[in-house]
Amino acid sequence: MVDGGRSRHTGSAGARSRPARARAFATRLAMMLALAALASVPASAQQAQDPWRPDTRGAPPTGGFLQPPNVTVVPRSAPTGSAQEVQLTAFLTDDGPPIDQGLVWHIFQDSDREGANARHHRTLRDPNPMIRLAPGRYLVNVSFGRANLTRTIVVEAGAALNERFVLNAGGLRVSAQLGDGTPAPETAVNYDIFSGETDQLGNRQRIMSGARPGLIMRLNAGIFHIVSRYGDANAVVNADVTVEAGKLTEVAIAHPGASVTFKLVTRPGGEAQSGAQWAILDPDGEVIKESAGALPTHVLAAGSYVVTARHSGRVFRHGFTVQAGETAQIEVVMR
Repeated sequence: MVDGGRSRHTGSAGARSRPARARAFATRLAMMLALAALASVPASAQQAQDPWRPDTRGAPPTGGFLQPPNVTVVPRSAPTGSAQEVQLTAFLTDDGPPIDQGLVWHIFQDSDREGANARHHRTLRDPNPMIRLAPGRYLVNVSFGRANLTRTIVVEAGAALNERFVLNAGGLRVSAQLGDGTPAPETAVNYDIFSGETDQLGNRQRIMSGARPGLIMRLNAGIFHIVSRYGDANAVVNADVTVEAGKLTEVAIAHPGASVTFKLVTRPGGEAQSGAQWAILDPDGEVIKESAGALPTHVLAAGSYVVTARHSGRVFRHGFTVQAGETAQIEVVMR
């Protein structure tokens, strides 16, 4: 019964002990059933109850060590050897001083695979670079102007290198003169440099084009062919030169061209007619130069020519001859 808010049991002490023991047995039985039920819960259900645990189902044994879930194991590659110091130095000649400016180094790493191209590794513009390279084969190209040299070097572990590159190079400077010995206008002359040797078809390898007089060209030692042009027509001079290693070779080319101005007139000494179209032909009838305007001027090699002027649907012809170094005006009369 309940009295004053307190629970009060009645009866003897032996009667009270039997229910207590029954309740204790029931409690232990319930705990055993709960443990058995927990043991029978699938692993997926337990994983869902503890989402912070890594899913190790199907994972190989780790010797008792469990990898954290955010760690990726990367297998270590075999060591390839530490980088070695490589000193690069270039010379014009074998017994000359080192080149201290104007050098460009290109380094390519050779591939171990057959048929594979070398991979560009780096470009350096220091005259005497000290670099570190991993062991292996490399192609090294050094250029000094148009002079260059390519060599293969092998870097080995534990061995520093001091590589000398002897370019065997020299300089070439070309100047241009008119027939009377006076310097030709620099802006009116340009020249191309070709190799001295020709291929089976008689062609030469072009080394440089459009060079101006007075420019110093750095070239490998050897024989070269020069084609020098004065003006925009046929005043062309060819020359072969030899460049010596460690020396500056200077060549003066004489241009015996003539400066000729053309004028279309209605009468001798009259005013030039605008709108004329001109063509200069050699004695064989081949066109040397075409132009348009009232007073076109061209530099021609000494010789005989025919000039035609087309105006208002009519064509006028005139033959003329020029001498080396001459400055002439050719009038074509419309009649």
